[in-house]
Amino acid sequence: MKLFLKGDRCYSDKCAFERRGYPPGQHGQRRRGKVSDYGIQLREKQKVKRMYGLTEKQFRLTFDKADRAKGITGTNLLVRLERRLDNVIYRLGFANSRAQARQMVRHGHFSVNGRKVDIPSALVSIGDEITVREKSKETAAIKDALESVVRRGVPQWLELDKEGMKGTVKAYPTREELTMPMAEQLIVELYSK
Repeated sequence: MKLFLKGDRCYSDKCAFERRGYPPGQHGQRRRGKVSDYGIQLREKQKVKRMYGLTEKQFRLTFDKADRAKGITGTNLLVRLERRLDNVIYRLGFANSRAQARQMVRHGHFSVNGRKVDIPSALVSIGDEITVREKSKETAAIKDALESVVRRGVPQWLELDKEGMKGTVKAYPTREELTMPMAEQLIVELYSK
């Protein structure tokens, strides 16, 4: 499945998934056998984990916090993953991929509500304002990403001010606004064993 991990490259003809729809290596084109229920659940968890660029420990901790919160565990998990600062920066269009957004946050290019934040896993809240720091406004990577944000679009729960290079969190995302094909119920089933 195409996970859009490579930024703009995934939208062009150079996308590896478009050129070759099977795994790499000499055994990639081999027919696969029947996959068990556990295999399907594991594959879904690995897919979501890689999309957001988390380690197993980070993902498990996020799941545990979502499980303790009120509401549907699967939806809580996806909302927590979407609220991460590196993901919000990717969604606002300041970076071409989540990996690039993560690196930019670590390097201190952004501030939240006027305070420098360099922790990619920081959760944003409603009303938070994410701004590109003054020293970083001339960075070529951020300018290039902002030019290509038109193709990807900004979700409705976020508001982008291109000229001011800042974004605001208007609301928390709902399950309907998350367009990536994810079956969060399979992840809940996997972890509840």
